[in-house]
Amino acid sequence: MPQAIGFVLLPRYSMIAFVSAVEAMRQANRLAGKQLYSWPLFSLDGQPVTASNGIEISVSGDLESAARLGTVALVAGIDVQKLDDRRLTAWLRRMDRQGADIGAICTAPYLLAKAGMLDGYNCTIHWENLAGFLEEYPDLEVTNELFEIDRNRFTCAGGTASLDLMLNVIAGQHGHELAAQVADQFMHERIRDQHDHQRMSLPARLGVRHPKLLSVIDKMEKALEEPLPRSRLAREAGLSTRQLERLFRKYLHRSPARYYLELRLNRARLLLLQTNMSVIDVALACGFVSASHFSKCYRDFFGRTPRKERGLPNAPGGEEEEAPPEAVPLHAGVMS
Repeated sequence: MPQAIGFVLLPRYSMIAFVSAVEAMRQANRLAGKQLYSWPLFSLDGQPVTASNGIEISVSGDLESAARLGTVALVAGIDVQKLDDRRLTAWLRRMDRQGADIGAICTAPYLLAKAGMLDGYNCTIHWENLAGFLEEYPDLEVTNELFEIDRNRFTCAGGTASLDLMLNVIAGQHGHELAAQVADQFMHERIRDQHDHQRMSLPARLGVRHPKLLSVIDKMEKALEEPLPRSRLAREAGLSTRQLERLFRKYLHRSPARYYLELRLNRARLLLLQTNMSVIDVALACGFVSASHFSKCYRDFFGRTPRKERGLPNAPGGEEEEAPPEAVPLHAGVMS
């Protein structure tokens, strides 16, 4: 019998994360000349589900229809942290009691964490959601790996990491040769293991290869809650502050202070959209000393206040009004 891996598609799920996993199994079946895997699809209520790209997919049934499967994987995407479905939590706990292998792809680890089903397990999540997830669940063992397989739990960062997850599963169950053939069909030049980084390297992301500049940016990215002074960044890179300024101007067309501020504001936006943290807590988590200063910097950069980002009215006498449309800066053009 083929191994059945049931996929529970949640509203606004990531299509690429889902399809990457399914296509690996489809191709394995084709190359093996027999059905090694099947992938029945389910939704919360048995109705078709619309992905974040607007494409609607029909499913085989609802959660109860998947109750007898030995392996299930939730697939989520945008705004998953807002999903609060008691039926799903109860179903997950029942599947766990039955001994099922339970997985979560892309942002779906939020749902396993909410159900208390990641306690004591290594897990991962898409890098864009990592900061918010850690703030929400600080006691979990969260890594930035492509995927984690820990006993009867598996989590995956989504995107094309789903392909690598399934290629590793295929290799373990049916041999590396078959997995390599599947990867070759997709022109996937290398099967990444779980320890490969989720994000592109700094040189690839920035188009910059100056080692001292990259070392400074790496330190900035790791110290957003307590920003490091420019003098220390320069000293630890073996530069003078003037040399540091010149490097940022030459390669990134902005000052170090401006670049650092943008990193912190972008992190703040993710926390505002992905967590229930208060505005002041978000401000402190991103290195701002007051909510008012944070709000002003945020509005100047994004053209809206933190409260407006969440779709909330501004507090009377609190945050400043939203900037008019003509004052909204272009992201790439906000340079000091």
